[in-house]
Amino acid sequence: MIPSLRLAALAATLGLVSACSILPQSEPVDVYRLPVGQATANAAPLDWSLRLNKPLTSEALAGPRIAVIPQGDVISSYKGARWSDPVPMLLRNRLLDGFQRDGRVQRLSADDSNLQADYELGGELQAFQSEYHAGAQLEVVIRYDARLVQGRNQRILASQRFEVRQPLNDGKVPAVVAGFGAASDTLTRQVIAWTVAQAQAKNQ
Repeated sequence: MIPSLRLAALAATLGLVSACSILPQSEPVDVYRLPVGQATANAAPLDWSLRLNKPLTSEALAGPRIAVIPQGDVISSYKGARWSDPVPMLLRNRLLDGFQRDGRVQRLSADDSNLQADYELGGELQAFQSEYHAGAQLEVVIRYDARLVQGRNQRILASQRFEVRQPLNDGKVPAVVAGFGAASDTLTRQVIAWTVAQAQAKNQ
C-alpha cells in the first residue's frame, strides 16, 4: 500500500474508534411487574362467561413507562424504570388474574384470543400514575371508566367510574411500584364486585 494511503486508512480507523467511544451508553432499565396481592377464592361458580378487553387510554399511558405527575399538568416518567408490559395490557392482565383468583367467574378469556363470551368488560383508563401534591404529598392514582357489554350484540349494559388513590410515604421507584400494586388490588376487588353484581342482575 502507498504510504500516504496507509496513513489515510489509519486515520480513518482511528476516527471511527474515537467516534464510537463518545456514543452515549444505553441506560440500564429496571423492569417491574405489577405486584399482586393474595385473594381468597369465593364459592358458587357462576354460569356465564366473561371476556376482558384492554382499556383504551391516552398516548402518554399507552406504553410501558411508569408515569408520574411531578407538578401541575406535566406528565413525566421514572428514569431507568418501566413496566413489564404496556399499561393497558398490564391492567387487563391484573383484572383477569383477579377474576381467576376470585373463582366465581370460571369461563374467562381476553381480547387477544377473540373468543365470544356472554359479557365483555372494557372501558377507558383515564389515570395510571403517581402524583405529587401540595406539601410534596405523593400518591398513586388509578381512574378506570368500566363498561359491561352484552357479548352477542355489543349493547352497553352498565358503566361505572372507579377511582383509587393510594398514599405513599416513599418516592423511590420500588415503593411507588408497591403502591401501584396496592391500588390495583383495591381497584380489582371493586371492579369484580361490580361486574358480578351487574351481570347477575341481568341474568335474573
